[in-house]
Amino acid sequence: MSPLNSAPLTLLLLLSAASTATPATTPPPPLEGLLPNGNFEEQPKPSDLKNTVLQGTHSLPKWDIQGLVEYISGGPQPGGMFFPVAHGIHAVRLGNEASISQAIPVKAGYLYALTFGASRTCAQDEVLRVSVAPQSGDLPLQTLYSSNGGDTYAWGFRATSNFARVMFHNPGVQEDPACGPLIDAVAIKALYPPRPTRDNLVKNPGFEEGPHRLINSTNGVLIPPRQQDLASPLPGWMIESLKAVKFIDKLHFNVPFGQAAIELVGGRESAIAQIIRTEASKCYNLSLAVGDARNACHGNMMVEAFAAKDTLKVPFVSQGKGGFKTASFKFKALSARTRVAFFSSYYHTRKDDSGSLCGPVIDEVRIVSLPRC
Repeated sequence: MSPLNSAPLTLLLLLSAASTATPATTPPPPLEGLLPNGNFEEQPKPSDLKNTVLQGTHSLPKWDIQGLVEYISGGPQPGGMFFPVAHGIHAVRLGNEASISQAIPVKAGYLYALTFGASRTCAQDEVLRVSVAPQSGDLPLQTLYSSNGGDTYAWGFRATSNFARVMFHNPGVQEDPACGPLIDAVAIKALYPPRPTRDNLVKNPGFEEGPHRLINSTNGVLIPPRQQDLASPLPGWMIESLKAVKFIDKLHFNVPFGQAAIELVGGRESAIAQIIRTEASKCYNLSLAVGDARNACHGNMMVEAFAAKDTLKVPFVSQGKGGFKTASFKFKALSARTRVAFFSSYYHTRKDDSGSLCGPVIDEVRIVSLPRC
């Protein structure tokens, strides 16, 4: 059995362990992996399919469906379309007002991140609504971050009970009722809420705590725009912008420190921020690493950093082959809370693929108090 196909069994074992976890003040259980039939490779019965359309609420194994849901095999489609399925062979497409859902055991009070492959198939303004009641979020899919259809997203939620119903819904109404977003893999991970330390006021400073990375995904994980701190799939950080940022790992990218970093793929429309505890009129030093992801993203890059009323511009000339530099600046806090933020000054695409957005990498953000200004 391949690692991808065995992941649901692993998750079931971990879910069983989660049910006996200690209270939410301790680290969460080691829950991580595909949902049961999370890659949709467990196929429906032939009698539950009419061409590609699933027939009946329970026709998709391990999932409940509502509305027009298609079971898709990747590749050329009737009518001349092509559906890329980046994380396996099969996927589902949600028609107008259609949804798929699954109930899973979780632990009340814990923070979780869903990771899923998603892309639009027709209209430019397709939206995918992700929800775990009472929380929900709409992901705009009009921006394609990778040209091969391999966009992978993460969405966070905090469990309010010991069971959660994960739902993916197409809220849009398109001219063609069969149009709608394509989903080709769904995984989950329990996250540990990081805290500042005496040596660094930044939570999750190296982005080590983040969403699950799908086994056969090489594009990184997009953290959608407008993610708030309390349920962010990147604990400690908010995405305060119109475009996503990308969570990248050392296995597939150049990462300055540790196992993970953030790539600012949307220029000025891709901003990441955190609010830290400070003392008014006290001075602090902020440092960070800036580089490229070794993914053929090249050219003159610039990361802008903000803290209170102070700013820093960090230039970096990228050859797209990996590398980084460190930079720092001092700032004076104005109150008991200080917002720090980072974005890319310019827009970039990969040298070997002009359809894939990319940008500078940031890592190891560090803020320490200074004895005097």
